Amino acid sequence: MWIILAHKRMRTVTNYLLFNLALSDASMASFNTLVNLVSGLHGDWYFGEGYCKFHNFFPVAAVFASIYSMAAIAMDRYMAIIHPLKPRLSASVTKGVCACVWVMAVTLALPLCVFSTVRVMPHKSACHIAWPRGHADMVMYHILLGLLVYLVPLSIMGVAYSRVALILWGAEIPGDSSENYHQQLLAKRKVVKMMVVVVVTFALCWLPYHLYFLLTGLSPRLTRWRPIQQLYLAVIWLAMSSTMYNPIIYCCLNNR
Repeated sequence: MWIILAHKRMRTVTNYLLFNLALSDASMASFNTLVNLVSGLHGDWYFGEGYCKFHNFFPVAAVFASIYSMAAIAMDRYMAIIHPLKPRLSASVTKGVCACVWVMAVTLALPLCVFSTVRVMPHKSACHIAWPRGHADMVMYHILLGLLVYLVPLSIMGVAYSRVALILWGAEIPGDSSENYHQQLLAKRKVVKMMVVVVVTFALCWLPYHLYFLLTGLSPRLTRWRPIQQLYLAVIWLAMSSTMYNPIIYCCLNNR
């Protein structure tokens, strides 16, 4: 984030969107990961009702911001490579796109903030979501979440990057064998490779999370299965770990 803000030459459309992606990853790592670990290991909630609302609300907002930033990057790469003669987004419009991503993220996650509460039980307390119609609302929300925060954006990115790959790795332009052309082609391929790795990593980390809540929502008896707590912790750990991979991917696949 600092590299993009501190160096003028790094303030490109793609990098502004990468900044937004990094901001959502850093936010989740800072505010939620440690709290998840402590409450998961102890089976108790120590952090009060205010943080309970924030804790349930913010990860969904951050994930939404992450994946729609990735979708925006995919569309930016698509327009730059498939329609290179069309005008690119300006810096101010890109900042507006980033702001819209966060507004949509907060709106989608708002029900989790509204209905979160701390339930006090003998010897422990739990941060949970008290849906107005109980189990039915929970199932509907997680199906909606799986569609809007996972399947739909991943499908958009899959189509965009497939088209881009056909152009970049397909037949080269006949008669254009200049060194400059080949350097530009390699540079474009590098950026697309990097973003495809980012998207695939995100998809693999969050797939078990969405499957877990979908399956336990549709079949509540699974929650009585003895190893379910360990499975839940593993699923949460994998999802939270997605916030640490992107800087490693940038470092390995982009010399700049």
